[in-house]
Amino acid sequence: MSARLAPLGLLLAVAALAYGGCGGNDSGGSGSVTTVASPNAPQHKAVVVQAHSGAFDPEAAYQEAAPGVVTIRSIFSGGGLSSVLGGGGGSAAQGSGFVISSGGEIATNAHVVTDATGGGGPIHEAKEVYVQFADRNQVAADIVGFDPNADVALLKVDSSGLDLHPLQLATNEQVEVGQPVAAIGSPFGEDRSLSVGVVSATDRSIQSLTRFQIEGAIQTDASINPGNSGGPLLDADGNVIGINQQINTTSGGNEGVGFAVPIGLVAHSLDQLRANGSAKYAYIGVTTQPLYPQLADRLGLPTDTGALIAKVVPGGPADHAGLRGSDQKIRFQGQEIDAGGDLIVAINGHKIVSENDLPELIARFNPGDTVTVQVIRDGQTQNVDVKLGERPASSG
Repeated sequence: MSARLAPLGLLLAVAALAYGGCGGNDSGGSGSVTTVASPNAPQHKAVVVQAHSGAFDPEAAYQEAAPGVVTIRSIFSGGGLSSVLGGGGGSAAQGSGFVISSGGEIATNAHVVTDATGGGGPIHEAKEVYVQFADRNQVAADIVGFDPNADVALLKVDSSGLDLHPLQLATNEQVEVGQPVAAIGSPFGEDRSLSVGVVSATDRSIQSLTRFQIEGAIQTDASINPGNSGGPLLDADGNVIGINQQINTTSGGNEGVGFAVPIGLVAHSLDQLRANGSAKYAYIGVTTQPLYPQLADRLGLPTDTGALIAKVVPGGPADHAGLRGSDQKIRFQGQEIDAGGDLIVAINGHKIVSENDLPELIARFNPGDTVTVQVIRDGQTQNVDVKLGERPASSG
């Protein structure tokens, strides 16, 4: 099974991508959802679908939200609109997006408007980007900025003469497994198509456009196909809880395992893109491996939760602070385990239960912040202050 984020136009020219997204015509490519609008963000009219007595009404959700969903066509150097139809050697791509302000702001995936495919190499913006609205208006858009770590991009169109329908981003919402969701996008170029399903899982780790992972992703069985990339994943109230980003597939089409970037991360990214045109993330400089009760017993650890450091990146923040990686390898339950390193159990007092908790916690800070890392070393608990760095372009 592979992850796919490929745009529609590029799918016609590329047989397989290492990182293909839920975007069919894309270019290139926690349970708790919290999102706070930037104080500098333009005010906008929010579209909210009220759930009827708690029931999920897909028709009502679609009628209210679909006018705010757009189709995005990106053209790359040497391409033309004919490329979207398969005639230009894969130099154009198509995906989805949605309006987030009456001032003409549109959110989508970064891989919809860049040539990124997830390999961690150089990323180039599309030469031209066009946005098609539900009322058939189609206008050029500027790329305000893109964030390869979250796979988020912010576009801006001239709103003059356009009747825009901004969607509401979820705030302080708990995403639960089993809750109903709706996805709207343009799979295989079929504009504003609706699919429904449930949240299959939360707190997933999925590939970004760098070699780092996107943590806290939402898994859904709502049908996600090439072209859906960048479109909204909606809850029963019509709030956007994520941006549809990729599928896991063996056939290249939907197999009931789609993923969305969580809206908390999306909002954090959009705020930075709006303010700076780029997004920066804190970096601690370790690789870790999961800890579970049986492994903790084998290693003689006093707790079975935390992130076990396998490697400390030379010259990185953790290295400078004196954190220790593995100094031995053992064989346990048929696997080779990096043993002997520090066990990180908390960051600034926030307990780490699973391995994915560490990158999610670090992502809450800014480069240059100093955090207190609580570790267990040789059976003893210690507190180590680490000054966080800025995440590099590649984790390799």
